[in-house]
Amino acid sequence: MDAFYASVEQRDNADYRGKPIAVGGSPDGRGGVVATCSYEARKYGIHSAMPSKRAQKLCPHLIFVYPRFEVYKRVSEQIREIFSRYTDLIEPLSLDEAYLDVTQDKQGIGSALEIAEQIRTAIKTELNLTASAGVSVNKFVAKVASDMNKPDGLTFIGPSKVESFIESLPVEKFFGVGKVTAEKMKKMGLHTGSDLKKLSEADIVMHFGKVGRFYYKIVRGIDERRVEPHRETKSVGAEDTFAKDLTTFEEMAYELDRIANIVHKRMLKHKTKGRTVTLKIKFSDFRQITRNRSFPHPIDDLELIIKTARDLLKIAIVGDVKVRLLGISVSNLGDVKPKPTANSKPVQLKLFDY
Repeated sequence: MDAFYASVEQRDNADYRGKPIAVGGSPDGRGGVVATCSYEARKYGIHSAMPSKRAQKLCPHLIFVYPRFEVYKRVSEQIREIFSRYTDLIEPLSLDEAYLDVTQDKQGIGSALEIAEQIRTAIKTELNLTASAGVSVNKFVAKVASDMNKPDGLTFIGPSKVESFIESLPVEKFFGVGKVTAEKMKKMGLHTGSDLKKLSEADIVMHFGKVGRFYYKIVRGIDERRVEPHRETKSVGAEDTFAKDLTTFEEMAYELDRIANIVHKRMLKHKTKGRTVTLKIKFSDFRQITRNRSFPHPIDDLELIIKTARDLLKIAIVGDVKVRLLGISVSNLGDVKPKPTANSKPVQLKLFDY
C-alpha cells in the first residue's frame, strides 16, 4: 500500500487531502516520532521514524495525526479479502504489505500482470486507496520491484531480465543489508549486485557470515523461499514508542510492567509459553539494543516476565540516558500442555536413535 496510514487518514478526512500530514506522536498530535507520512510531506524530506520536532522544522505547516490502528486493521482485512479472490497463497508481512503466489490463479486469468492490475483496480475502486505492485519470479525481485514506481505503480521484471536487474541494484537494496553492512561492502569496493557477484561463495561467507550464502544466491536471481500463508509464530511480543523520552528507571519500569501485561495476555490467547525473554530498547538518538535471558524450561508467568525484563533493564541502562521505545518479546515458543489429572493415563515416551 502507498503511505498506508496517511492515505487512510486523507481518505477519511477531506481536510487532510493534498496536504502534508504525518501519522504518529502523542494523542495531541505533537511529540514522539513519525510512523508514516503522506507523499506531500515526503517532498520536505520527512520520513518514518523521524522525530516529530524535526519533521515540524522541515515543514512548519505539517499536520500531525494520531494513529487509529483499529481502523488500519479493518482496512487491511478488506484488502486481504480482495487478495483472496485471486489466490489463497497470501503471506502478510504487515498491515500494508503481503506476498501473493498467483500460480494458483483461482479465476483462471492466466497472467500475473493482469491479476496485479485487477487487484490494484479493486483496491482503488472499492476502498479509494492506491497500491503499488511488483511482479516477478521470486520474492526478492517482486519486493524490490514493488518499491520502484510508487505511488500507484506496477513494475514487472520478467525471467530474462532478473539477473541484469539484480546486477544493477545498489547493495543497500539487498534483503538483510542494513547501514552497517552496506558501509562495510562499500569499503570493500562492493557498490552494486554486479560487484557482489564477482566474489566466490566462500569469500562472501568469510566476510559476512552465514547470510553470505543468501547474498551469493540472490545476486544470481536464486530465491527459493515459498509464499507461506500460515507462517509459524516464532515469538510473542509488544512494544511502545513514547511521546516523551523516559529518563528514570521508575518511568521505564512502569512502562515495562504495562508492556509485559500485554505480552502475557497474548501468550494466554495463543496458549503458548516461551524459554527466552528479550528486552528491546531504543534511545533518543535512535541507537537500539536488545538484551535477553533464557530459561531451562518454557514459562508464561507474568511476574517472572516482569522481573526478567526489569533485571535486563538494570543491566542495559548505564548512566543518564533518554529512552524512546521499550519492547518485550518471548521466544523459543511451545504450546501449553494441559495439566495431568487423576484420571490421566501415563504416556509411553518414544526413543529415537540418531
